[in-house]
Amino acid sequence: MKNNFLFILCSLMAMPLIYPQETVSNTEQRQGIYDLVESYAQARESKDTVLLESILVTDVDQLVSSGNWRNGKKESMKGMLRSSASNPGTRTLKVEKIRFLNSTSAIADARYQIQNSDKTIRKMWSTFIVVYKEDRWKIAAIRNMLPARPQ
Repeated sequence: MKNNFLFILCSLMAMPLIYPQETVSNTEQRQGIYDLVESYAQARESKDTVLLESILVTDVDQLVSSGNWRNGKKESMKGMLRSSASNPGTRTLKVEKIRFLNSTSAIADARYQIQNSDKTIRKMWSTFIVVYKEDRWKIAAIRNMLPARPQ
């Protein structure tokens, strides 16, 4: 009887070690990520460097649709602003899926569209790797992709 009790007690104590990842996905966290992506879109549209700097982590990296990498906050922001200036148009990001890796990191997939001045629409996908840091969600990485076939 004593051995059974010890076995059960040890098993219960080991459970947190076996399943260490939390999969928290409450409404408040999701809304924070939606708001973060919206802030990113606003910062890009208005070329708001203060907002952009506040929502990116220091070592952010970005893979753009041309296949080029931007590493670090300074290079990423410079490239984002240069891209917005050289590719004018209305940018729309719509988060379609959020997957929490744990309570402080998630992957957000979004449709990314740029409506050009000639009314054509460039349709892409963006994936955001986000982390909860300094009491808010921030962008740690961005992956922009052109689909192989029309959407």
